[in-house]
Amino acid sequence: MKNDNVKNIVKAIIDSYQDETGINFIDTTNLPLRDRILEILNLLMEVIFPGYTGVRDVTSSNISFVAGDILCQVQSQLAEQVERALLHQCRLKNSDCTGCHIMAKDVVEHLLAQIPKIRRLLKLDIQAAFDGDPAASSLEEIVLSYPGLRAITIYRIAHELYLKNVPLIPRIMSEHAHRETGIDINPGAKIGERFFIDHGTGIVIGETTIIGNNVKIYQGVTLGALAPAKGQSLRGVKRHPTIEDDVTIYAAATILGDITIGKGATIGGNVWIKDSVPPGVTVSTTRPQLVIIQKKPKK
Repeated sequence: MKNDNVKNIVKAIIDSYQDETGINFIDTTNLPLRDRILEILNLLMEVIFPGYTGVRDVTSSNISFVAGDILCQVQSQLAEQVERALLHQCRLKNSDCTGCHIMAKDVVEHLLAQIPKIRRLLKLDIQAAFDGDPAASSLEEIVLSYPGLRAITIYRIAHELYLKNVPLIPRIMSEHAHRETGIDINPGAKIGERFFIDHGTGIVIGETTIIGNNVKIYQGVTLGALAPAKGQSLRGVKRHPTIEDDVTIYAAATILGDITIGKGATIGGNVWIKDSVPPGVTVSTTRPQLVIIQKKPKK
């Protein structure tokens, strides 16, 4: 390519940078760094599941030092990223940020203080997976290999940041889990105890979804919203389903809108639901008619 052509292309690209759209980030440094956030997420995984990552040798005699060292790293690194996110939000609103640094420290202290609660919930999730899956040979197998638990763990971390109104970072975490596992859980969803995702690929759980205790969901399930074309006008509006306690939702079921699936209901595979379902019932589609064609023998 001739030099003149390169110069013309560069000029055209630079000219495209002049508008104020969200794909430009020039002359500013307050955007959280995705790679740094994923490093922090891995550090948190080491604290939540000590010894499972193999990054550090963990013993009963050094666990206090290891946990303390990791938490100190998380505290400083995550505070920087949260401050960047808060500053970015202030920039978008054209407001002067006078307390972002302090707010970031408070957010990180909140998250670290929630780790014992997160571990308690995850222990219940792991036990629910073991109790509900005859293919599971041990709790350790679930921790090491089940994508559903990986997605739930990242969700439970991201949810705490979402509750503190941290912009960007919770979604970066949840989309990382989505990319790793095929399971898309918005950090704004509210999920109770003993939550079990079996297989998991293709699951979508929207932002205003509420899920009770002892709920089991299989692959391909969508807990979504109606009328997404309304876009930003629906921000903050409850638009996803409420799933009460003890519900099982089988593969490829689609449940849409601000409806309620009552306690103890069973939702069969491949159903499409836009109305509330009473407690204790089973919902299924009409049994499909199978067509069996006998192959003709070759002459």
